[in-house]
Amino acid sequence: MDKQQQNKIDELQKIDLLHSKEWLNYWQEYSSFSHWQFWVVLALLIIPLIFLLIFINKRKALLLCFYGYNVHVFFTYVDVFGASKAYWFYPYKVLPILPASFTLDVSFVPVTYILWYQWILKHNKNYYLYMFVLSLIFAFIFKPLLVAAEFFQLNRGANFFHLFIGYYVIAICSKLVTNLFVYLQNLSKNHHREG
Repeated sequence: MDKQQQNKIDELQKIDLLHSKEWLNYWQEYSSFSHWQFWVVLALLIIPLIFLLIFINKRKALLLCFYGYNVHVFFTYVDVFGASKAYWFYPYKVLPILPASFTLDVSFVPVTYILWYQWILKHNKNYYLYMFVLSLIFAFIFKPLLVAAEFFQLNRGANFFHLFIGYYVIAICSKLVTNLFVYLQNLSKNHHREG
């Protein structure tokens, strides 16, 4: 690597360190333990996980949690992208080190998708139709409530319809990846039976 490239890397690292320090300063001043908003965000992290432990179908836990992990991964990618490009902003966080919402990415959204998916499976409903409904609820009810409570901000032309598309695409991608791995698992089982 030449000197010019190394200088650019050094400059970017300094900017990243300054950015991290500024986030920590902001978090300590406006979003840490001494603020009631921190405790609301923490509750949104912990309570869904408790609900999941209580209400998940234990016999289908692997399938449901693998599906939820897919939701978590896709949602985190979308959330980090949008937050890092300033399309949206979370003024209150549990962890100041991430640009996105750790609470929503790790717990609230994946757990809601898991329990909704579990209900769909139990009642033999159309996945894509009911996930369309859940996406509408998240984009046009839940997120506007977060905006009204000042826990979420939309910027740079991003709107609730964009969020709806994101929620629905995440639902489709998570189901497709889950279906692929279920198919591969069944293929392997059938191969072992024949062999």
